[in-house]
Amino acid sequence: MAVRGRCTKVLPSELNKVCPERGDDPTTHPRKMSDFEVVPNLQQSSSSVSKTRRKAHFPTGSNEKENLISWIPENIQKKECTYFVESSQTSDSGRIVCKCGYLREQHLEDAAKPPIFLGKEWDPSRHIQEMPTDAFGDIHFTGLGQKIGKYVRVSSDTPPRVIYHLMTQHWGLDAPNLLISVTGGAKNFIMKPRLKNIFRQGLVKVAQTTGAWIITGGSHTGVMKQVGEAVRDFILSCSHKESEIVTIGIATWGTVYNRESLICPMGGFPAEYILDEENQGSLSCLDSNHSHFILVDDGTHGRYGVEIPLRTRLEKFISEQTKVKGGVAIKIPIVCVVLEGGPGTLDTIYNAINNGTPCVIVEGSGRVADVIAQVASLPVPKITIALIQKKLSMFFHDTYELFTEDKLVEWTKKIQDIVRRQQLLTIFREGKYGQQDVDVAILHALFKASRNQDHFGRENWDHQLKLAVAWNRVDIARSEIFTDNYEWKPTDLHPMMAAALISNKPEFVKLFLEQGVRLKEFVTWDTLVYLYDNMTPSCLFHSKLQKVLLEERGHTAGSKMPRIQLHHVSQVLRELLGCSTQPLYPKPKHMERPRLSIPVPHIKLNVQGSSLRSLYKRSAGRVTFTMDPVRDLLIWAVVQNRKELAEIIWAQSQDCTAAALACSKILKELAKEEEDTDTTDNMLALAEQYEHKAIGVFTDCYRKDEERAQKLLTRVSEAWGKTTCLQLALEAKNMTFVSHGGVQAFLTKVWWGKMCVDNGLWRVIVCMLFFPLLYTSLITFREKRLQPVGCLTRLRAFFTAPVVIFHMNILSYFTFLLLFAYVLMVDFQPLPSWREYLIYFWLLSLVCEETRQLLYDPDGFGVVKMASLYFKDFWNKLDVCAILVFITGLTCRLIPSTLYPGRIILSLAFIIFCLRLMHIFTVSKTLGPKIIIVKRMMKDVFFFLFLLAVWVVSFGVAKQAILIHNEERVEWLFRGVVYHSYLTIFGQIPSYIDGVNFNIDQCSPNGTDPYKPKCPETNEDNKKPIFPEWLTVILLCLYLLFTNILLLNLLIAMFNYTFQQVQEHTDQIWKFQRHDLIEEYHGRPPAPPPFILLNHLQILVRRGLLRRPATRHKLLKEKLEKNEEAALLSWEMYLKENYLQHQQCQEKQNMEQKIRDIAQRVDMLAELLDLDRLKRTGLVEQKLVSLEDQVHQNAQALRWIMQALQGNGFSSGEDLPPMGCSKASETKEVDLEGKAEESQPPYHVLARNLLYPGSHTHRFPVPDEKVPWEVDFPLYNPPAYSADHKDMAVQDPFSPSLECLLKINYNTMDGLIDRQSFHGLYAVQDGLPLNPMGRTGLRGRGRLRCFGPNHALHPVVTRWRRNLDGSIIRKSLKKMLEVLVAQYPLSDVWALPGGSLEPGETLPLKLKWILRREFWSQFQNLLKQGTEIHKGYLDDPRNTDNAWVETVAISVHFDNQNDVEMKRLNSFLQGCDPELCIRWQVLDKRIPLHTNHKELLHKVSTLLGAYY
Repeated sequence: MAVRGRCTKVLPSELNKVCPERGDDPTTHPRKMSDFEVVPNLQQSSSSVSKTRRKAHFPTGSNEKENLISWIPENIQKKECTYFVESSQTSDSGRIVCKCGYLREQHLEDAAKPPIFLGKEWDPSRHIQEMPTDAFGDIHFTGLGQKIGKYVRVSSDTPPRVIYHLMTQHWGLDAPNLLISVTGGAKNFIMKPRLKNIFRQGLVKVAQTTGAWIITGGSHTGVMKQVGEAVRDFILSCSHKESEIVTIGIATWGTVYNRESLICPMGGFPAEYILDEENQGSLSCLDSNHSHFILVDDGTHGRYGVEIPLRTRLEKFISEQTKVKGGVAIKIPIVCVVLEGGPGTLDTIYNAINNGTPCVIVEGSGRVADVIAQVASLPVPKITIALIQKKLSMFFHDTYELFTEDKLVEWTKKIQDIVRRQQLLTIFREGKYGQQDVDVAILHALFKASRNQDHFGRENWDHQLKLAVAWNRVDIARSEIFTDNYEWKPTDLHPMMAAALISNKPEFVKLFLEQGVRLKEFVTWDTLVYLYDNMTPSCLFHSKLQKVLLEERGHTAGSKMPRIQLHHVSQVLRELLGCSTQPLYPKPKHMERPRLSIPVPHIKLNVQGSSLRSLYKRSAGRVTFTMDPVRDLLIWAVVQNRKELAEIIWAQSQDCTAAALACSKILKELAKEEEDTDTTDNMLALAEQYEHKAIGVFTDCYRKDEERAQKLLTRVSEAWGKTTCLQLALEAKNMTFVSHGGVQAFLTKVWWGKMCVDNGLWRVIVCMLFFPLLYTSLITFREKRLQPVGCLTRLRAFFTAPVVIFHMNILSYFTFLLLFAYVLMVDFQPLPSWREYLIYFWLLSLVCEETRQLLYDPDGFGVVKMASLYFKDFWNKLDVCAILVFITGLTCRLIPSTLYPGRIILSLAFIIFCLRLMHIFTVSKTLGPKIIIVKRMMKDVFFFLFLLAVWVVSFGVAKQAILIHNEERVEWLFRGVVYHSYLTIFGQIPSYIDGVNFNIDQCSPNGTDPYKPKCPETNEDNKKPIFPEWLTVILLCLYLLFTNILLLNLLIAMFNYTFQQVQEHTDQIWKFQRHDLIEEYHGRPPAPPPFILLNHLQILVRRGLLRRPATRHKLLKEKLEKNEEAALLSWEMYLKENYLQHQQCQEKQNMEQKIRDIAQRVDMLAELLDLDRLKRTGLVEQKLVSLEDQVHQNAQALRWIMQALQGNGFSSGEDLPPMGCSKASETKEVDLEGKAEESQPPYHVLARNLLYPGSHTHRFPVPDEKVPWEVDFPLYNPPAYSADHKDMAVQDPFSPSLECLLKINYNTMDGLIDRQSFHGLYAVQDGLPLNPMGRTGLRGRGRLRCFGPNHALHPVVTRWRRNLDGSIIRKSLKKMLEVLVAQYPLSDVWALPGGSLEPGETLPLKLKWILRREFWSQFQNLLKQGTEIHKGYLDDPRNTDNAWVETVAISVHFDNQNDVEMKRLNSFLQGCDPELCIRWQVLDKRIPLHTNHKELLHKVSTLLGAYY
């Protein structure tokens, strides 16, 4: 099996350490070329050798590593030199090396003298070959803790998509929201400590908050080291996992020191890497603080810069990808951050600017960064060669002599082009943005760049908002987006609102609500479905929804999983909220409904296959809004345990008390099923917070108005399933809320019915026994109509009060028990007596009452639901048990043969009926909690009995087996094993267990006596027991030790713990339990058993015969009128706002918060002091510069005066004082030159772009000052380029010779070709015309058709932009225009519908493409009627020194929207190519158009007085 990679570059012993699978062979032989023939199929080998090697290297079952070691060699290559040619240079040790830089022994064996290449020169394109990579896996930096990174060695020709796939799919990186490319000095440089801290903190902050990738050179020097240390400091200060920052180092493989330790054909997991800066020499070590490394290999050694092309391609590829997360789809933006740097850094900045990548230059870092920062604020004409020369001498002290004149010209031109693109250039100056605000500068640069790209108008603002949401930077959104520059419509924010909700960005949700987003308009039926479709998959609620969908699929017998609908959500919510609530979302009659949505066009937002753009799209159909949008969003946030988001939405809610109680209930139910402990704790904590919110709001309400507050408790909430706040609190077991004074006052009010609550209980009992006392003043009533003493309704009001019904039932129940006990003990005859018949009749009334409770359904839940609710109550179960036992005993009692068993069963029933008395005592504040303690202790006893049974059975079986031989009687077996062992715990120790008190008369030797136990085994002679007494005594001692001392004390401790728990909350528990009793007797018929049968008969007649439904008493559940309910909710919402404000004030007054505020103010004060110091320093420098300027002006004035005096003969030249030429004067001369140039007209810019469009030809750099032909430029040596257009019938010679050029007639009509310039006669030199606007850096005709002027025509067709009603839209008091633009095939930008004129033609070919032939003549008439706005030279990228474009721009404006010609134009617009796009575009300075075309539009807007 062949081994991949350059493994021969290390010694065999070292290689065996790195790759253990190579250790089988004691010697390592040089490889042959033929060895590589099997490499492509290596990863597909299924041999046992391959398998054993992988298992030896990795832990068993490592699927990820197995996938990695199979995928990487298939898709990623390295490069090897296959031909050794001696180089004139030697290695650091003085040995002979190849042209590639490697030693002879580091090559393949056949590379020394391959017959194929013998005698030929070394050519990298032929002699360096690709083969599967041999270095990848995990990298561990030895001696630096547990730092583990990822690394891979790749070929310099590797496609970027393969590397991106490796990073996202195999390395597990999430696609970035932002790409930060940090470039600059590759060698160590010194930065000011303050600036260094600002840069480090800002860079890490922007990466951590936006989820960015940072890309650097990866080595442990220069700017890469600065980035690595910034990441290191951040990781050390953060302990949580989310603090990880993706830092990718892209380095050259051939320059990495100690790279041999990374070579391992089967992957290093991990590979041990030693960072050794002392011995690295000319190479460089990898930085240990980077998380990922891409090592670019071109087959050479020691050559820097190999990685730059691949890094550029990779960054461009990543920036073209679309990141979809949280509902937001964005193209991944990229920004270049520059620190220090040399010539290579300038090229990087220049290429980035030309590619549209924004750059942030950190001033103060040194060299190139400072040169650009110093001149960035100057006008471009002021940036001269002399100025750049001065700046280079200032910042490049050691290497300034290396700058030749050519290099100075090139640098000047590049810096001019960089500064000219101000929208892509941002200079970070210390003190400008404030400390730690490099992140703001970076994001500001991205926003500034995005405003000038292909997005326009609202699309541009939408794009910026998408970036801010993706980065989760609400501060940037407030400062950069939501400004006075653009007025946002609330509906425009709906897609981003949904995205912020899905991605859990509460600050953005809060911001959108502040910007006017109305939840009633935002939350539609489809929006909710969309939100539930995109819930977090790990959420428990999501899994419960999936179960519901699976059940529905099982019922419908379909193979396709149904889509989530709101009735599915309602089904899960009803399980969480309890059966007392109605479904929140009813099931629609028709499953398929039309898609209903809200209009928000022009935004692409995709999440999991569904599109927000399609969701929020204008539709002719109606929009289905939900009943309570705040409730819907609150539920959606709460079920996902999103605390901050839920708090923001709850603050918007109207029915806030019910909402808080419902959230508490939902969270508590979810916490019961949640498996993750941390999530459970968070849910319970959040549930408690919502209970406190409900208590806080209700407390404020109760303080303001007790009566209205109590209405809130019993109001039927339609939004929350027709339940009440009180019912929700009881379902959630919110004891703190129920024990609130206001709730208890309401329950007391219900308990006393219509009577005053201050009536003494003794008065009630007296009136019960002698009711005529009701017509005295002994009992007082609340209602005025009941206050007259002679009122007959007082009797009804008294006996229907729950407190009276309760005490009458107690009296009745005690009477029943006394009568029952008397019959069982005294009057139990073979034939029932009248007293026994009375008991049966009494029991019948009890059965009827339990049946009524079971079937009582005022809310329409159904029999099954009511039965489940009925049997949830423990006391109802006890009632049913007692009745069933009684009926069983009665059945046996009525049969003569089972009379006695019947009495026994009835006696057991009496016990159960007596236990039912405990429920009555729950009304007592003293006894109620004790009953709860007893119930909880019974649970403790159950678990205790399980432990006790283990010891009882184990001891009993062992004792029985040791003492008794073959006891066959089951009842005595049970007695011996369980009963006797149990009694032993309480001190009844068997007398025969130790043999001392053994009496053979107390047992049966053969076990024949049914009333005596079988005797232990005895001696036949003396009848003494023969079992080992010492063993039984030891077992008995151990048994008593563990049971009597350990287990019983454990039980006591459990009881004590339970008692203390309940005792601490005695008051709450009693108040909570009190409600159940009050509710029971509030709805109970007033007559006690057995007279209650009369009430049952009345109910049967009313429901059975009269068909009247059951109704709930208004005191516990009341449906209010709409107006009354709206007023009540508005009042509650007002008090909720007061509560929230009070909470905020309390938080501010909190001591910890005060300390934080003071610390923040101290930091701010320190910042201001530092900034003040910087400003003062800068002010002094400004004053010194100003003073120097004044001195220079005075010196110039004095010189002029002296020269004037000398000219008039007042003095001779000898008397002139010497005029020193200071540096200030030199500087001023430069400035004066700049001012002189600034006054001149600007030169062509596009015609001097260094890379000529459509070719690989680079222009000669021409700075602004060297553009005119009149300016001497000895260094000017432009290349020549003339393209051969095979599709053009007429074109000037491709390879111009003097003979051909002499045939061309310039400055006149040359056949059909018009070579006359609009600027008059132009010069001709050596048979070639000279561009009248000056040098361009390229000779020949380029891609143009002819030498000299190439004429073009550009119609500018405009109309007014109008509203739907036809009125003209204005901006800044000026009318707005729309212009006709087109996007031609193979072009990324829009352009005016015009172009070059063919010889003899009057309309450009591109214009003919968009117009039908029959409209050509009519359009010519429109052009004749139009206004000429420009005639002359056009600054075009195709222009050269000898060929240029001149155009005529004509404005064709349609002032009337009903213009017949405009309508005809619209009807005749066409596209001869499907890729050709035509549209009316709003005219603005940020319109995505060619730069030279924008100048024409500016002239049109000036002509028409329109907005631009």
